[in-house]
Amino acid sequence: MTKAEFPRPVRIDSLGDGPRAIAIEADEAERAALARRFGLIGIDRVVARADVARAGEAITVRGRLQAQVTQACVASGEPIEAAVDEPFELRFLPDGAAGEEEIELDESDLDVIGYDGNAIDLGEAAAQTLALALDPFPRAPSADAALREAGVVDEEIAGPFGILKALKDKL
Repeated sequence: MTKAEFPRPVRIDSLGDGPRAIAIEADEAERAALARRFGLIGIDRVVARADVARAGEAITVRGRLQAQVTQACVASGEPIEAAVDEPFELRFLPDGAAGEEEIELDESDLDVIGYDGNAIDLGEAAAQTLALALDPFPRAPSADAALREAGVVDEEIAGPFGILKALKDKL
């Protein structure tokens, strides 16, 4: 089992009948570890605020994640600053409680995360929310020039209409 970079366990037996407001923030070492995990140049801030509620063994978490990250441009490697402000809704169920059968989900269904033991990890939930909110292909303003210099052509030139245009220009 790997060690979590941003552990924030919430004991299930500490949750009462109503929602409990919880705020968490990653320290410098945790942010550096998360940056390594997600292949980022750096992370300046990770803060999450959530209302955590228990209904039997099911735990519902609704909140907002805010972060300030530095990603590398996919074309040039230049640093790109990005702000993340992402709402999230999660449902924690004991491992195996969700079953193994395939089910249909729609947008209103909450993401389900399994938990084992007597606590959920709110920090890992925030880390996964951050990973999903990141731009998978960040591009700096200079990306197009860097790609052209490397010999990469864009879709307009390489696609079928670009080929037809090139043939027309030859005529």
